[in-house]
Amino acid sequence: MLTLVASRTSPYARKTRIVLAEKKVEYQMLETSAWEPGNPVHAYSPLGKLPVLILDDGTHLYDSRVIAEYVDLVSPVSRLIPEPARQRIAVRKWEALADGVCDAAAAIVVEGRRPAELRSSEWIERQRRKIHEGVAEMSRELGDGAWCHGDGYSLADIACGCALGYLDLRAPDIEWRVAYPNLARLAEKVAKRSSFADTAP
Repeated sequence: MLTLVASRTSPYARKTRIVLAEKKVEYQMLETSAWEPGNPVHAYSPLGKLPVLILDDGTHLYDSRVIAEYVDLVSPVSRLIPEPARQRIAVRKWEALADGVCDAAAAIVVEGRRPAELRSSEWIERQRRKIHEGVAEMSRELGDGAWCHGDGYSLADIACGCALGYLDLRAPDIEWRVAYPNLARLAEKVAKRSSFADTAP
């Protein structure tokens, strides 16, 4: 059976867990945190980052984007990443945008763990700008659409939903629902899926 090494609060791990659930792929989860002293993360990833998917043959796949693509390819259940090149790139662009918002939010969390005298307000403001501009771009890209890309649910919606959920967890002062009601509608819709409900941090 596949093993997913992950943290339950990580938006990248959540994205991976949702993809596994949507594709109906069974796995066991080994929960850990890259921030706990003495954590074993480097035993699974040379970059010390989560999540990591360990395959049956012992191969370690790291980076949620690589894992999502692998799972989408090996399971015949409904495709989350379209095959046509132009559509595929559009969905992967959504994923990159959503992951970038998560990167910025996570960077603020990490900076906040530093001693107060070492924290950089300039660095934090740079990350907050990325979040605000990233969410604004997601709203523009979504427009009046029912889904992030095309006429159906895809990895784009998963990535976007995870990013917005992570902002709720780590940056609740960013009131994106008020500013972007179209994103609020999308978030409410995906939250009803069991894959999202079962992985809420």
